[in-house]
Amino acid sequence: MQSSHPPTGKIILILSLGILAIATAPILIRLAMATIVASDITASGVNAGAAPALSKRSLALVMAASRLLIVSVILAPNWRTLSPQHYPRSLRLLTLVAGLCLALHFATWISSLAYTSIAASTVIVTTNPIWVALLSRFWWQERLRPLTWIGIGLALAGSLTIGLAEAVPSVAPQPLLGNGFALIGSWTISLYLVLGRHIQTQGVNTAHYTTAVYTVAALGLLPVPWLQGTGYGGYPMSVYGYIVLMALLPQLVGHTSLNWAVRWLSPTLVTLAVLGEPIGASLLGYWILDEVPTVTTLGGGAIVLLGIGLAAWGQRSSAPA
Repeated sequence: MQSSHPPTGKIILILSLGILAIATAPILIRLAMATIVASDITASGVNAGAAPALSKRSLALVMAASRLLIVSVILAPNWRTLSPQHYPRSLRLLTLVAGLCLALHFATWISSLAYTSIAASTVIVTTNPIWVALLSRFWWQERLRPLTWIGIGLALAGSLTIGLAEAVPSVAPQPLLGNGFALIGSWTISLYLVLGRHIQTQGVNTAHYTTAVYTVAALGLLPVPWLQGTGYGGYPMSVYGYIVLMALLPQLVGHTSLNWAVRWLSPTLVTLAVLGEPIGASLLGYWILDEVPTVTTLGGGAIVLLGIGLAAWGQRSSAPA
């Protein structure tokens, strides 16, 4: 049974708080990565100065799995109120797919921050409205207007500009690889949001859905660090502190807010609102980490944001009343 539609002001407030929480994620990730480089420590005992990208990539998988595992434990009591009749078998299968998409999103996007800048990574990973619009075209047969196609073209051109940005050893040693990871992260989170809207509009409440999807994602990522021969131990204590903060802020507050909002708003509008993330993350990166985006990244980012805005507006204007 569907709950009554909440006031618009409440939706905007919760969505805004969620986006602010999500914007802290790249900062916490970069602080954790800087810690292992400064301490010359990795989980596998590899000298971080000799192989910084490898050690950061290993930490990225640890952070991705750990944040999901912590939140899954926090939400575990919700399983007691979840009964089979409230969660049909077909929706459970879609939740499994959504959880795997979320796991892949975190694994690729967090890894991107080992190779490219905060600004480039967050701009590319928030190209969601483009991919959501295309998914809507093929999934729900929604017609895309010319303005939407123009926006998609601009956003892709801007992403290509960022992707070809020059390497900056201190913040973007391998931008093409990092931007590629961020793009995969954008594709997977887009499918995750579309699936989440469908599942929740079929009667599954947000608490049960988020508990299930976070648990699936956590279980999917949990063995990966061990399979890579690294594991979860051996990091400085401050790294584990950053992981806990990531679980509480970007994951529990941020992503849960998006999951709640997408139940009441179209995925396109929610992903349009998420465009605030790269702006907030880039500002935090500048203030906290002294990370100044290159001119190429700033220019490409502006083109991407313009393209996404046009595409999302075109998609919004084509939606049925």
